[in-house]
Amino acid sequence: MAEKKPTKDPAAAVVEKIASYPEPYNAVGKRLHEVILEAAPELQPRLFYGMPGYAKGKGPILCHFIAEKYIAFGLSEKANVAVGEDASDKLMPSGWFLTELDEATEKRIAAIVRRAVQ
Repeated sequence: MAEKKPTKDPAAAVVEKIASYPEPYNAVGKRLHEVILEAAPELQPRLFYGMPGYAKGKGPILCHFIAEKYIAFGLSEKANVAVGEDASDKLMPSGWFLTELDEATEKRIAAIVRRAVQ
């Protein structure tokens, strides 16, 4: 019988993935990872289609990000998304692009994450 290899820690796999991003995206990704977990400590990081994803326990991924020419941060269809001021608005934001994080952007992302996990 073949010996079963231990499964890699999902959180460690996310940190490793972020570290593999080229500069400046690995620094931005590391901080974004911290902002997400500070905003919603109940989230558990794991890879989601090869990108950092965050879920409540073993539940569905609620938010994720990837680095290419910029950082793309998004919410999955399982996240709680904020409805616009106009209740008739059927287009709800679920993805954003950024190249750096400043304090205002970190606060906005933290608010989005807190709303997503409600």
